[in-house]
Formats: sequence, C-alpha cells, structure tokens
Amino acid sequence: MSKLWRASPLTYGALIAAAVLSIFPIYWMFVVASRSSDAMGQLPPPVAPGGNLGANIARLFGNTDAYFLTGLINSAIVAITVTVSVVLFSSLAGFAFAKLRFRGSNALLMVIIATMMVPTQLGIIPLYMLMTKFNLNDRLPAVILPALVTGFGVFMMRQYAGQAVSTELIEAARVDGCGTARIYWNVVVPALRPAAAVLGLLTFMTTWNDFLWPYAVLNDPENPTVQLSLRALSDGYYQDMSQVFTGTAIATLPLLLVFVLFGRQIIGGIMEGAVKA
Repeated sequence: MSKLWRASPLTYGALIAAAVLSIFPIYWMFVVASRSSDAMGQLPPPVAPGGNLGANIARLFGNTDAYFLTGLINSAIVAITVTVSVVLFSSLAGFAFAKLRFRGSNALLMVIIATMMVPTQLGIIPLYMLMTKFNLNDRLPAVILPALVTGFGVFMMRQYAGQAVSTELIEAARVDGCGTARIYWNVVVPALRPAAAVLGLLTFMTTWNDFLWPYAVLNDPENPTVQLSLRALSDGYYQDMSQVFTGTAIATLPLLLVFVLFGRQIIGGIMEGAVKA
C-alpha cells in the first residue's frame, strides 16, 4: 500500500520538465526586459539577465505613445473595484440561492446560468450602445460597470455555500436573534473565505488581462488600461521589443503578487473542496 503513494523517478522527471516549460517563458521575458532589443535575434538566445533593466524601465515610462503609468493605475482601479464587487455580490447571491427560500429562485438561477452560455463577443455591441446612452465612453466606469457581477461567480458561490454553510448553524443564529445581514457577515462570510479567495484571484486575473472590452470602449489614447498600453508599444513599423518585454514583465508583477498573497487561501480552498468531495 505504501508503494501506491511513492513517486517514481519518472514522475519527478515529468514534474520537473513541466515546471521548467511553465517557468522558462516568464523567466526569459524578464531576461529580454533587462537587455537591448537585439537580444531577440541572438542565436543561441541569451539566458542570463543583462544590465539594461533600469534604462528600459525609464524609456518605458517616458514613452508618450503608451501612457504606461496611466495604464497601470487604470487597470489597478478597474481590477480591484471589479474583484471586490464580484466577490461581494456573488457571495450574497450564492448565500441567498443556497440557503434562503423565495419564489422563483430556481428559475432565476437558471437565468443566471444561461448568461454564462452567451459569448462575450455577442454582448459587445449592445453594451457599447448602452454605454453611449449613459455617456460613459472613454471613461473607466464603462469598463467597470458591465463586470460588477458575473454568472460564474454567483454559481460558484452558490455551490460552495450549499456545502460549506451549515443550515443548522443558520437556524441557531436565527434563534439567537440574528437577522439575515448579521448571519451573512458572521456565519456565511467566514465559511466562504476559501472560495472567495479563489473567485477573487480568477476575477482579478481576468479583469487585469482583459483587452477586448477596454479596446472597444476606451478610444482616448491618453486614458488606457495596461493591456491597451502594451498594444500601443507593439504598434508601428518598428517595434522596440525591449520596451514591449519590459512592459509585459511589469504588467505581470501584480498578478504574481496577488497569487503569492492569496496562494495559501486558494490552496486551502481547493484542498477543503477535495476533502468534502
């Protein structure tokens, strides 16, 4: 029985190979970001960092075509606002669908699930027309408002709340005189914390990396998100690849930071769900 759980050398070799294949592109991105543009054409390609990182960063933030600093700030505002909103509203709706009884709950849940079946591209034109009606084009609220709640988030939190939140505990809280809002804050939120961390990370990554909708609704080149700034860096006949890779590396750092900060919560949520399953 002990041999069943013992990893073989082949398993370790496959894991090491998978780790190298996953990490090397990110590492090489930072390598090119620290070198001049001709590093892209060198054979064999360089694998050691260079000494031009500071100069590349200075040229990147001084590029008046990309407005990279503005893009970073705008993306941070959008991603943080959307993440907080999605986690809050999804946990509220998930708790309601899982533990509260009200008329039409099943039909309403089916409608929310149906929204997940509609491709994002099909909603761009009506959303763009709606933002035009509200006079929000070229402004960050046009990027934020359509993403404040997602069907996936509601469905995920509903499924998790159905298992993680005890009905008996909710009934005991009601006997003690707690209202629905207090039950949500003191009972439901602590139980949903692992799932909220996973949903928050996925939402932050999706919003930070979103290009299509900001590209459609933000036409002012001086007010971009970070993905639009990266597009501006890669436009034109001549592409300064050192700036492109430097911008990409800097744009990747917030995602790595969020994963490091919430990685333990995410792993805990996955393991807890696996044990319950």
